[in-house]
Amino acid sequence: MMMMFDPIYMIIILVTAVLSGVASMMVKSAFNKGKNVILRSGLTGGEVARKVLESANIYDVEIHQQGGFLTDYYNPTNKTLVLSADVYNGRSASAAGVAAHEAGHAIQHSHGYVPMYIRSAIVPVANIGSMLGPYLVIFGIMLGAAEGAGLGYSLAVIGVLMFGAATFFSIITVPVEFDASSRAKKELYSLRIIEGDEELGAVSSVLRAAGLTYVAAAIGAILNLLYWAYRAGLFGRRRD
Repeated sequence: MMMMFDPIYMIIILVTAVLSGVASMMVKSAFNKGKNVILRSGLTGGEVARKVLESANIYDVEIHQQGGFLTDYYNPTNKTLVLSADVYNGRSASAAGVAAHEAGHAIQHSHGYVPMYIRSAIVPVANIGSMLGPYLVIFGIMLGAAEGAGLGYSLAVIGVLMFGAATFFSIITVPVEFDASSRAKKELYSLRIIEGDEELGAVSSVLRAAGLTYVAAAIGAILNLLYWAYRAGLFGRRRD
């Protein structure tokens, strides 16, 4: 309840929501525009993903289709690349860009791209930290974290560190995603899957907009981390 009446927290929530909303609208807009740019190669997203993988000598990744809008992802644990219906069956620049991007993650996995392995390794800690971190800070405050010592302060610090793991996950996701997009555009161009400025421009717009969603998430995570560190008294003692 005390967070609901904290103007600083409300501002952070508002800023995060605005950034996320704007980034999401940019992705939808870029993807819908790119759907109107039909590939001269005539390939579907599923075919594009397979060609990109084969060009990197990757033959053990399965490609599946699922429903939803932009629900595409690569699962390194079972080497499965899942594409949404619009991407899997689409023959547009948008479909090619997203499919190649996910294939780029498979290439990262195959080539031992370190940031990707780090991100995968911290997933369990990040999930726990994002859920429990804030509550530990709150409990710490209730037990007297503002005194700068004792159980309350220790709990608050632990909470901040746990939330820090979730923040680190958001931050390291940014270079992982941009690298996958860079690999995607390189493969699409070298394999001549996309041709001309119109197709390249549409692919670039979709991937750039998608990348900004992760930047927005990272900014939101950093702001939240700073807030919880402030509440824990790490920026000076607080008395609530």
